[in-house]
Amino acid sequence: MNLLEMVREAGVIGAGGAGFPTHAKLTSKSEYILLNGAECEPLLRVDQQLMELFPDEIIKGFEAAGKLVGARKALIGIKGKHKKVISILKERIEALQVGDFVEVKELPDIYPAGDEQVLVYELTGRVVPEAGIPIQVGCVVVNSETALNIYHASMGEPVTEKYITIAGDIPKRLTVKVPIGTPIIDVLKLSGIENFDNYAVIDGGPMMGPVMSSIDGHITKKNKGFVILKKQHFLIRKKSMNIEQTRRVNRASCEQCRMCTDMCPRYLIGHNVQPHKMMRALNYALTDVEGQKSAQLCCQCNLCELFSCPAGLYPKSANLYFKGKLAEQNIRYKPMKSEFTASKNREYRLVPSKRLIARLGLHDFDEPAPMIEVEIKPELVHIARRQHVGAPAVTVVNAGDHVELGQIIGKIPEESLGAAIHASISGTVVESGNDFITIRRD
Repeated sequence: MNLLEMVREAGVIGAGGAGFPTHAKLTSKSEYILLNGAECEPLLRVDQQLMELFPDEIIKGFEAAGKLVGARKALIGIKGKHKKVISILKERIEALQVGDFVEVKELPDIYPAGDEQVLVYELTGRVVPEAGIPIQVGCVVVNSETALNIYHASMGEPVTEKYITIAGDIPKRLTVKVPIGTPIIDVLKLSGIENFDNYAVIDGGPMMGPVMSSIDGHITKKNKGFVILKKQHFLIRKKSMNIEQTRRVNRASCEQCRMCTDMCPRYLIGHNVQPHKMMRALNYALTDVEGQKSAQLCCQCNLCELFSCPAGLYPKSANLYFKGKLAEQNIRYKPMKSEFTASKNREYRLVPSKRLIARLGLHDFDEPAPMIEVEIKPELVHIARRQHVGAPAVTVVNAGDHVELGQIIGKIPEESLGAAIHASISGTVVESGNDFITIRRD
Protein backbone atom coordinates (compact mmCIF):
# COMPACT_ATOMS: atom_id res chain seq x y z
CA MET A 1 0.00 0.00 0.00
CA ASN A 2 1.10 3.57 -0.59
CA LEU A 3 0.97 6.18 2.18
CA LEU A 4 -2.48 7.47 1.19
CA GLU A 5 -3.92 3.97 1.40
CA MET A 6 -2.18 3.39 4.74
CA VAL A 7 -3.63 6.60 6.19
CA ARG A 8 -7.08 5.60 4.92
CA GLU A 9 -6.77 2.08 6.31
CA ALA A 10 -5.55 3.37 9.68
CA GLY A 11 -8.60 5.59 10.21
CA VAL A 12 -6.63 8.82 10.63
CA ILE A 13 -8.78 11.92 11.06
CA GLY A 14 -8.20 15.52 12.13
CA ALA A 15 -7.19 15.11 15.76
CA GLY A 16 -7.56 18.79 16.61
CA GLY A 17 -11.31 18.46 17.02
CA ALA A 18 -12.71 18.83 13.49
CA GLY A 19 -12.50 15.13 12.64
CA PHE A 20 -12.16 15.48 8.86
CA PRO A 21 -10.81 12.23 7.33
CA THR A 22 -7.13 12.85 6.64
CA HIS A 23 -6.88 10.60 3.58
CA ALA A 24 -9.44 12.81 1.81
CA LYS A 25 -7.44 15.93 2.64
CA LEU A 26 -4.20 14.37 1.37
CA THR A 27 -5.62 13.69 -2.09
CA SER A 28 -5.19 17.40 -2.87
CA LYS A 29 -2.13 18.94 -4.48
CA SER A 30 -0.87 22.03 -2.68
CA GLU A 31 2.00 24.48 -2.53
CA TYR A 32 2.25 24.42 1.26
CA ILE A 33 1.51 21.92 3.97
CA LEU A 34 1.06 23.49 7.39
CA LEU A 35 1.34 21.86 10.80
CA ASN A 36 -1.11 23.37 13.27
CA GLY A 37 0.75 23.26 16.57
CA ALA A 38 -0.77 26.48 17.90
CA GLU A 39 -3.11 24.82 20.41
CA CYS A 40 -4.66 28.22 21.08
CA GLU A 41 -7.45 27.04 23.40
CA PRO A 42 -6.54 28.00 26.98
CA LEU A 43 -5.50 25.18 29.37
CA LEU A 44 -5.13 22.46 26.71
CA ARG A 45 -1.63 20.97 26.55
CA VAL A 46 -1.66 17.98 24.16
CA ASP A 47 0.08 19.28 21.02
CA GLN A 48 2.93 21.15 22.67
CA GLN A 49 3.85 18.03 24.66
CA LEU A 50 3.57 15.67 21.70
CA MET A 51 5.98 17.87 19.73
CA GLU A 52 8.40 17.74 22.66
CA LEU A 53 8.10 13.99 23.29
CA PHE A 54 7.78 12.67 19.72
CA PRO A 55 9.50 15.23 17.47
CA ASP A 56 11.01 12.69 15.07
CA GLU A 57 7.74 10.86 14.50
CA ILE A 58 5.79 14.08 14.00
CA ILE A 59 8.38 15.55 11.64
CA LYS A 60 8.54 12.32 9.62
CA GLY A 61 4.76 12.03 9.40
CA PHE A 62 4.47 15.69 8.44
CA GLU A 63 7.22 15.45 5.84
CA ALA A 64 5.65 12.33 4.31
CA ALA A 65 2.26 14.04 4.10
CA GLY A 66 3.89 17.08 2.53
CA LYS A 67 5.59 14.99 -0.16
CA LEU A 68 2.29 13.23 -0.81
CA VAL A 69 0.47 16.49 -1.59
CA GLY A 70 3.40 17.80 -3.65
CA ALA A 71 4.11 20.75 -1.35
CA ARG A 72 7.22 22.82 -1.97
CA LYS A 73 7.42 23.78 1.71
CA ALA A 74 6.26 22.27 5.01
CA LEU A 75 5.75 24.88 7.75
CA ILE A 76 5.34 24.03 11.42
CA GLY A 77 3.29 26.70 13.20
CA ILE A 78 3.98 26.90 16.94
CA LYS A 79 3.70 29.75 19.40
CA GLY A 80 6.98 31.51 20.04
CA LYS A 81 6.55 31.13 23.80
CA HIS A 82 7.26 27.38 23.53
CA LYS A 83 11.01 27.96 23.26
CA LYS A 84 12.06 24.51 24.47
CA VAL A 85 9.81 22.74 21.95
CA ILE A 86 10.97 25.03 19.14
CA SER A 87 14.59 24.27 19.98
CA ILE A 88 13.91 20.52 19.95
CA LEU A 89 12.06 20.68 16.63
CA LYS A 90 14.80 22.71 14.95
CA GLU A 91 17.48 20.35 16.23
CA ARG A 92 15.63 17.26 15.03
CA ILE A 93 14.82 18.80 11.63
CA GLU A 94 18.54 19.34 11.15
CA ALA A 95 19.41 15.86 12.42
CA LEU A 96 16.86 14.26 10.09
CA GLN A 97 18.26 16.34 7.21
CA VAL A 98 14.89 17.70 6.11
CA GLY A 99 15.63 21.39 6.71
CA ASP A 100 15.35 22.22 3.02
CA PHE A 101 11.68 21.20 3.17
CA VAL A 102 10.46 21.44 6.80
CA GLU A 103 10.67 24.74 8.64
CA VAL A 104 9.49 26.01 12.04
CA LYS A 105 7.65 29.33 12.02
CA GLU A 106 6.73 31.05 15.26
CA LEU A 107 3.21 32.29 15.94
CA PRO A 108 2.15 35.11 18.26
CA ASP A 109 0.56 34.09 21.56
CA ILE A 110 -2.94 35.14 20.54
CA TYR A 111 -6.38 33.63 20.34
CA PRO A 112 -7.36 32.07 17.96
CA ALA A 113 -3.93 31.42 16.42
CA GLY A 114 -5.03 27.83 15.78
CA ASP A 115 -8.09 28.77 13.74
CA GLU A 116 -7.28 27.15 10.40
CA GLN A 117 -7.76 30.30 8.36
CA VAL A 118 -5.92 32.52 10.85
CA LEU A 119 -3.06 29.99 10.78
CA VAL A 120 -2.90 30.12 6.98
CA TYR A 121 -2.66 33.92 7.10
CA GLU A 122 -0.03 33.95 9.85
CA LEU A 123 2.21 31.39 8.11
CA THR A 124 1.79 32.33 4.44
CA GLY A 125 0.18 35.78 4.32
CA ARG A 126 -2.63 34.34 2.21
CA VAL A 127 -6.31 34.78 2.98
CA VAL A 128 -8.62 31.82 2.48
CA PRO A 129 -11.75 33.01 0.61
CA GLU A 130 -15.02 33.47 2.47
CA ALA A 131 -16.79 30.15 3.05
CA GLY A 132 -13.68 28.52 1.62
CA ILE A 133 -10.99 26.05 2.69
CA PRO A 134 -7.17 26.34 2.75
CA ILE A 135 -6.59 24.33 -0.43
CA GLN A 136 -8.11 27.26 -2.36
CA VAL A 137 -4.96 29.23 -1.55
CA GLY A 138 -2.61 26.28 -2.04
CA CYS A 139 -2.45 25.05 1.55
CA VAL A 140 -3.20 21.79 3.35
CA VAL A 141 -3.35 21.91 7.16
CA VAL A 142 -2.82 19.03 9.58
CA ASN A 143 -2.72 18.98 13.37
CA SER A 144 0.35 17.86 15.38
CA GLU A 145 -1.36 14.72 16.67
CA THR A 146 -2.63 13.99 13.16
CA ALA A 147 0.96 14.11 11.87
CA LEU A 148 1.93 11.65 14.60
CA ASN A 149 -0.92 9.37 13.51
CA ILE A 150 0.19 9.66 9.87
CA TYR A 151 3.62 8.41 10.92
CA HIS A 152 2.06 5.53 12.86
CA ALA A 153 -0.11 4.71 9.84
CA SER A 154 3.04 4.51 7.70
CA MET A 155 4.25 1.88 10.20
CA GLY A 156 1.00 -0.07 9.83
CA GLU A 157 -0.47 1.10 13.14
CA PRO A 158 -4.12 2.26 13.17
CA VAL A 159 -5.61 4.95 15.42
CA THR A 160 -6.71 3.20 18.62
CA GLU A 161 -5.72 5.73 21.30
CA LYS A 162 -6.25 9.42 22.01
CA TYR A 163 -4.29 12.04 23.93
CA ILE A 164 -6.43 14.04 26.37
CA THR A 165 -5.73 16.99 28.70
CA ILE A 166 -7.72 17.17 31.94
CA ALA A 167 -7.60 20.72 33.31
CA GLY A 168 -9.53 23.29 35.32
CA ASP A 169 -10.44 23.67 39.01
CA ILE A 170 -9.09 20.26 39.99
CA PRO A 171 -6.43 18.73 42.27
CA LYS A 172 -4.46 17.10 39.42
CA ARG A 173 -3.96 18.61 35.97
CA LEU A 174 -2.56 16.11 33.53
CA THR A 175 -2.40 14.84 29.96
CA VAL A 176 -2.89 11.13 29.25
CA LYS A 177 -3.19 8.60 26.45
CA VAL A 178 -6.31 6.42 26.64
CA PRO A 179 -7.98 3.78 24.45
CA ILE A 180 -10.71 5.11 22.15
CA GLY A 181 -14.08 4.11 23.57
CA THR A 182 -12.99 4.52 27.22
CA PRO A 183 -15.79 5.84 29.47
CA ILE A 184 -15.30 9.60 29.87
CA ILE A 185 -15.98 9.36 33.61
CA ASP A 186 -12.92 7.09 34.00
CA VAL A 187 -10.76 9.79 32.41
CA LEU A 188 -12.32 12.62 34.44
CA LYS A 189 -11.63 10.81 37.71
CA LEU A 190 -7.89 11.01 36.98
CA SER A 191 -8.29 14.66 38.04
CA GLY A 192 -8.59 13.57 41.67
CA ILE A 193 -12.34 14.27 41.81
CA GLU A 194 -14.65 11.35 42.48
CA ASN A 195 -18.01 13.10 42.87
CA PHE A 196 -18.97 15.51 40.06
CA ASP A 197 -22.29 16.71 41.51
CA ASN A 198 -20.92 20.23 42.07
CA TYR A 199 -18.92 20.36 38.84
CA ALA A 200 -19.59 20.91 35.16
CA VAL A 201 -17.38 19.66 32.36
CA ILE A 202 -16.50 21.46 29.12
CA ASP A 203 -15.81 19.08 26.22
CA GLY A 204 -12.76 20.64 24.58
CA GLY A 205 -11.30 24.06 25.24
CA PRO A 206 -12.99 26.75 27.34
CA MET A 207 -13.65 28.98 24.33
CA MET A 208 -15.29 26.66 21.80
CA GLY A 209 -16.11 23.60 23.87
CA PRO A 210 -19.73 23.04 24.99
CA VAL A 211 -20.76 22.23 28.55
CA MET A 212 -21.53 18.52 28.60
CA SER A 213 -25.13 17.66 29.46
CA SER A 214 -23.94 14.24 30.62
CA ILE A 215 -20.55 12.75 31.44
CA ASP A 216 -21.70 9.23 30.60
CA GLY A 217 -20.19 9.23 27.10
CA HIS A 218 -17.05 7.64 25.67
CA ILE A 219 -13.75 8.93 24.25
CA THR A 220 -13.63 9.42 20.48
CA LYS A 221 -10.84 10.32 18.06
CA LYS A 222 -12.04 13.95 18.16
CA ASN A 223 -11.73 14.56 21.90
CA LYS A 224 -8.87 16.88 22.86
CA GLY A 225 -9.45 17.70 26.50
CA PHE A 226 -11.90 18.30 29.32
CA VAL A 227 -12.06 21.43 31.46
CA ILE A 228 -13.66 20.80 34.85
CA LEU A 229 -15.06 23.80 36.72
CA LYS A 230 -17.44 24.45 39.60
CA LYS A 231 -21.02 24.86 38.38
CA GLN A 232 -21.16 28.43 39.68
CA HIS A 233 -18.11 29.51 37.65
CA PHE A 234 -18.80 32.43 35.31
CA LEU A 235 -17.82 30.42 32.23
CA ILE A 236 -20.20 27.56 33.01
CA ARG A 237 -23.11 29.92 33.64
CA LYS A 238 -22.35 31.82 30.44
CA LYS A 239 -22.09 28.68 28.30
CA SER A 240 -25.20 27.12 29.81
CA MET A 241 -27.56 29.71 28.32
CA ASN A 242 -29.78 28.30 25.58
CA ILE A 243 -30.53 30.07 22.30
CA GLU A 244 -33.87 31.48 23.47
CA GLN A 245 -32.34 32.90 26.64
CA THR A 246 -29.53 34.55 24.69
CA ARG A 247 -32.03 36.04 22.24
CA ARG A 248 -33.90 37.73 25.09
CA VAL A 249 -30.70 39.12 26.59
CA ASN A 250 -29.44 40.35 23.22
CA ARG A 251 -32.70 42.09 22.35
CA ALA A 252 -32.74 43.90 25.67
CA SER A 253 -29.21 45.24 25.83
CA CYS A 254 -27.25 45.55 22.55
CA GLU A 255 -26.07 49.12 21.93
CA GLN A 256 -24.51 48.46 18.50
CA CYS A 257 -20.99 49.36 19.58
CA ARG A 258 -19.45 47.07 16.90
CA MET A 259 -16.80 45.60 19.20
CA CYS A 260 -17.93 42.07 18.32
CA THR A 261 -17.25 42.78 14.66
CA ASP A 262 -14.14 44.93 15.02
CA MET A 263 -12.35 42.19 17.00
CA CYS A 264 -13.67 39.21 15.03
CA PRO A 265 -10.68 37.15 13.75
CA ARG A 266 -12.37 36.36 10.43
CA TYR A 267 -13.46 39.98 9.90
CA LEU A 268 -9.86 41.06 10.52
CA ILE A 269 -8.53 38.84 7.71
CA GLY A 270 -11.01 40.48 5.33
CA HIS A 271 -14.19 38.41 5.56
CA ASN A 272 -17.64 39.96 5.65
CA VAL A 273 -18.70 38.43 8.97
CA GLN A 274 -20.31 41.20 11.03
CA PRO A 275 -22.02 39.90 14.19
CA HIS A 276 -23.19 43.37 15.25
CA LYS A 277 -25.47 43.34 12.19
CA MET A 278 -26.90 39.99 13.25
CA MET A 279 -27.59 41.50 16.67
CA ARG A 280 -29.34 44.39 14.93
CA ALA A 281 -31.43 42.06 12.77
CA LEU A 282 -32.41 40.12 15.88
CA ASN A 283 -33.27 43.18 17.94
CA TYR A 284 -35.43 44.80 15.28
CA ALA A 285 -36.83 41.63 13.69
CA LEU A 286 -35.29 42.58 10.35
CA THR A 287 -36.14 40.12 7.58
CA ASP A 288 -33.49 40.93 4.96
CA VAL A 289 -32.22 37.42 4.15
CA GLU A 290 -29.36 38.79 2.07
CA GLY A 291 -28.06 40.69 5.07
CA GLN A 292 -28.31 37.62 7.28
CA LYS A 293 -26.18 35.37 5.07
CA SER A 294 -22.91 36.63 6.50
CA ALA A 295 -23.77 34.77 9.74
CA GLN A 296 -22.67 31.63 7.90
CA LEU A 297 -19.08 32.94 7.89
CA CYS A 298 -18.86 32.71 11.71
CA CYS A 299 -16.19 30.20 12.84
CA GLN A 300 -17.71 30.06 16.35
CA CYS A 301 -14.42 30.94 18.06
CA ASN A 302 -16.56 32.66 20.74
CA LEU A 303 -14.23 35.63 21.08
CA CYS A 304 -17.14 38.04 20.62
CA GLU A 305 -19.13 36.53 23.51
CA LEU A 306 -16.34 35.77 25.94
CA PHE A 307 -14.01 38.74 25.37
CA SER A 308 -15.05 41.46 22.94
CA CYS A 309 -18.57 42.48 23.98
CA PRO A 310 -18.37 45.10 26.77
CA ALA A 311 -21.92 44.25 27.89
CA GLY A 312 -21.36 40.49 28.08
CA LEU A 313 -23.93 39.72 25.38
CA TYR A 314 -24.15 36.81 22.93
CA PRO A 315 -23.21 37.84 19.35
CA LYS A 316 -22.11 34.32 18.41
CA SER A 317 -25.53 33.03 19.42
CA ALA A 318 -27.12 35.61 17.13
CA ASN A 319 -24.95 34.26 14.29
CA LEU A 320 -25.99 30.70 15.16
CA TYR A 321 -29.65 31.69 15.27
CA PHE A 322 -29.56 33.05 11.72
CA LYS A 323 -27.34 30.18 10.55
CA GLY A 324 -30.09 27.83 11.65
CA LYS A 325 -32.82 29.85 9.98
CA LEU A 326 -30.91 29.98 6.69
CA ALA A 327 -30.13 26.26 6.84
CA GLU A 328 -33.84 25.51 7.21
CA GLN A 329 -34.42 27.37 3.93
CA ASN A 330 -31.36 25.80 2.27
CA ILE A 331 -29.86 29.26 1.69
CA ARG A 332 -26.07 29.52 1.36
CA TYR A 333 -23.72 32.49 1.45
CA LYS A 334 -22.00 33.18 -1.86
CA PRO A 335 -18.86 35.36 -1.84
CA MET A 336 -19.09 38.48 -3.96
CA LYS A 337 -15.33 38.60 -4.61
CA SER A 338 -12.37 36.22 -4.85
CA GLU A 339 -9.54 38.33 -3.44
CA PHE A 340 -9.42 39.30 0.24
CA THR A 341 -7.13 41.63 2.17
CA ALA A 342 -6.58 41.65 5.91
CA SER A 343 -7.60 44.78 7.80
CA LYS A 344 -4.85 47.34 8.35
CA ASN A 345 -6.00 47.47 11.98
CA ARG A 346 -5.56 43.73 12.55
CA GLU A 347 -2.24 43.90 14.38
CA TYR A 348 -3.76 46.28 16.95
CA ARG A 349 -6.79 44.08 17.65
CA LEU A 350 -5.18 40.73 18.31
CA VAL A 351 -6.14 39.23 21.67
CA PRO A 352 -3.22 38.06 23.88
CA SER A 353 -3.84 34.64 25.43
CA LYS A 354 -2.95 35.83 28.93
CA ARG A 355 -5.56 38.60 28.81
CA LEU A 356 -8.14 36.17 27.53
CA ILE A 357 -7.38 33.64 30.28
CA ALA A 358 -7.75 36.36 32.92
CA ARG A 359 -11.06 37.52 31.40
CA LEU A 360 -12.36 33.94 31.49
CA GLY A 361 -11.57 33.61 35.19
CA LEU A 362 -9.07 30.83 34.49
CA HIS A 363 -5.83 32.49 35.62
CA ASP A 364 -5.49 30.32 38.73
CA PHE A 365 -5.89 27.16 36.63
CA ASP A 366 -3.44 28.07 33.87
CA GLU A 367 -0.86 25.56 35.03
CA PRO A 368 1.08 22.73 33.35
CA ALA A 369 -0.80 19.49 32.70
CA PRO A 370 2.15 17.10 32.35
CA MET A 371 1.97 13.99 30.21
CA ILE A 372 1.90 10.95 32.47
CA GLU A 373 1.54 7.27 31.86
CA VAL A 374 -1.67 6.01 33.41
CA GLU A 375 -2.96 2.52 32.86
CA ILE A 376 -6.67 2.81 32.16
CA LYS A 377 -8.06 -0.63 31.38
CA PRO A 378 -11.83 -0.29 30.93
CA GLU A 379 -13.73 -3.57 30.99
CA LEU A 380 -15.92 -2.30 28.14
CA VAL A 381 -15.13 0.16 25.36
CA HIS A 382 -17.87 1.76 23.27
CA ILE A 383 -16.40 2.73 19.88
CA ALA A 384 -18.62 5.13 17.95
CA ARG A 385 -19.28 4.24 14.32
CA ARG A 386 -19.34 7.96 13.56
CA GLN A 387 -16.58 9.96 15.23
CA HIS A 388 -15.54 11.86 12.14
CA VAL A 389 -16.93 14.06 9.37
CA GLY A 390 -18.87 11.93 6.90
CA ALA A 391 -20.84 8.71 6.93
CA PRO A 392 -20.73 6.25 9.87
CA ALA A 393 -18.40 3.30 9.49
CA VAL A 394 -20.01 0.07 8.29
CA THR A 395 -19.68 -2.64 10.93
CA VAL A 396 -17.65 -5.65 9.83
CA VAL A 397 -17.87 -7.65 13.09
CA ASN A 398 -20.76 -9.33 14.88
CA ALA A 399 -21.68 -9.89 18.50
CA GLY A 400 -19.68 -12.84 19.81
CA ASP A 401 -16.68 -12.26 17.54
CA HIS A 402 -13.26 -12.08 19.15
CA VAL A 403 -11.16 -9.11 18.04
CA GLU A 404 -7.54 -8.16 18.59
CA LEU A 405 -6.20 -4.71 19.41
CA GLY A 406 -5.91 -2.75 16.14
CA GLN A 407 -8.23 -5.01 14.16
CA ILE A 408 -10.55 -3.16 11.79
CA ILE A 409 -14.16 -3.28 13.05
CA GLY A 410 -15.77 -0.68 10.79
CA LYS A 411 -15.06 0.24 7.16
CA ILE A 412 -15.78 3.34 5.11
CA PRO A 413 -19.05 2.95 3.15
CA GLU A 414 -18.60 2.63 -0.61
CA GLU A 415 -18.40 5.94 -2.48
CA SER A 416 -18.66 7.92 0.79
CA LEU A 417 -16.56 10.27 2.89
CA GLY A 418 -15.72 8.57 6.16
CA ALA A 419 -13.09 6.87 8.30
CA ALA A 420 -12.35 3.33 9.39
CA ILE A 421 -12.52 2.36 13.06
CA HIS A 422 -10.47 -0.25 14.90
CA ALA A 423 -10.62 -2.24 18.12
CA SER A 424 -8.88 -0.31 20.89
CA ILE A 425 -8.59 -3.41 23.10
CA SER A 426 -8.52 -7.16 22.56
CA GLY A 427 -11.74 -8.86 23.55
CA THR A 428 -15.20 -10.02 22.55
CA VAL A 429 -17.73 -7.92 20.64
CA VAL A 430 -20.89 -7.72 22.75
CA GLU A 431 -22.83 -5.27 20.56
CA SER A 432 -22.38 -4.16 16.96
CA GLY A 433 -25.75 -3.15 15.56
CA ASN A 434 -26.30 0.42 16.73
CA ASP A 435 -24.29 3.64 16.95
CA PHE A 436 -21.50 1.93 18.89
CA ILE A 437 -19.49 -1.25 18.66
CA THR A 438 -19.00 -2.49 22.21
CA ILE A 439 -16.07 -4.73 23.11
CA ARG A 440 -15.54 -6.56 26.41
CA ARG A 441 -11.91 -6.92 27.43
CA ASP A 442 -10.41 -10.42 27.50
